[in-house]
Parts: sequence; C-alpha cells; structure tokens
Amino acid sequence: MYPKVLDETINYLKKLPGIGDKSAERMALALLSYDDQELEQFGTLIANIKKKLHPCPICGYLTDLENECSICADSGRDNNLICVVEDYKSAFLFEKMGTFKGKYHILNNLISPMNGINPEDINIFSLFSRIEKLDNPEIILALKSTMEGNATTLYITKKLAGKPVTISRLATGLPMGAEIDYLDVMTLSGAIEDRKKIS
Repeated sequence: MYPKVLDETINYLKKLPGIGDKSAERMALALLSYDDQELEQFGTLIANIKKKLHPCPICGYLTDLENECSICADSGRDNNLICVVEDYKSAFLFEKMGTFKGKYHILNNLISPMNGINPEDINIFSLFSRIEKLDNPEIILALKSTMEGNATTLYITKKLAGKPVTISRLATGLPMGAEIDYLDVMTLSGAIEDRKKIS
C-alpha cells in the first residue's frame, strides 16, 4: 500500500508510546512537508538524543551538560530540600509546576524483590551519600503508592532512621497506585505543598 520508505517510517513511529496506525501515518506524511534543512536537523536531533543526553552524576536528572545538570548547578535552589522520584519523567513534571525550588534525586527504578530489583540495582546509595554532606536536609519521597513504592519508602526511612534528616511524602488524596507523571500540575502542586512528615 505505502512506498517502502514511508511504510518503514510509519512502523518506526508506531513504536513510540501512544502512537497508533493513524497517528503514525499522519506524522510520517507531515514529514514530507518539511524542507530538506528541517528534515536534516530533525534527523540529527534523533541521532544525537542518546549520544548527548546522560544522567547527572549527582542527582540522575537528564542533562546534556558535561558535569552536573543545570538544576544541581543552580545556587538559587535549596540544596537541603531533595525530592526523591522514580524517574526523570517525574522530575520533569515537578519542573513544569514552576514552584518547587529544591533539588532532585532520581532512583531510576523502585525496589521490587519479586522482580529481582534490589537496593543495589537502583540509584539509592548516592542519595545517602548526598544527605551525609548536608545540614539538616528534608527529603520528600514522591513515589507512587504501590507495593514497590512503599517498599522503597520503607527502605529509605529505615536507612535514615536516627540521622538529622526530615523525611516527608506527598500529601494523601492522590489516586491509589497513581503514576506521578500522569498527575496534573495542580494536583501535584497541592500534594507537595501539603506534604506530610513521616520521620
């Protein structure tokens, strides 16, 4: 039905999350309206996305800078307020709020022994190292309310017991098991403003 090049383009676009047959077809056909320079720039961006983006060595946030990310380097943010999230998509949502002035720590997964994911398999020990260097920090655990999220929360809380650190979590009222990155900005903003101290 389609010319081979168009068919292959549509098939690749369908691999993107939330893109079905019709959407992929519209997107592929839209590319034909781009001029040569735009297509070349677009292709270069796609080719470089994994080459140039990498986790920040301090917090795990996605960055294209050589050393720390722009958030870790921002002296205007509260260094003693760390929001712990599962992945950088969740951190992106907090940034969209535009009101959170702390910093982040991205775990890159949650503890799940049933799935073979243990504390050493996620970016959690660097969090403890960061906390040791701070003065009376507050850690906001912004993890989903699932078995994995609760197991990770419990592990962090136990590891930090007795240390000079305040641990809080997002306010209740969030949908049970909700993915942070699917929440609207207003709901998330209220949840972080009304966060509850747990340790």
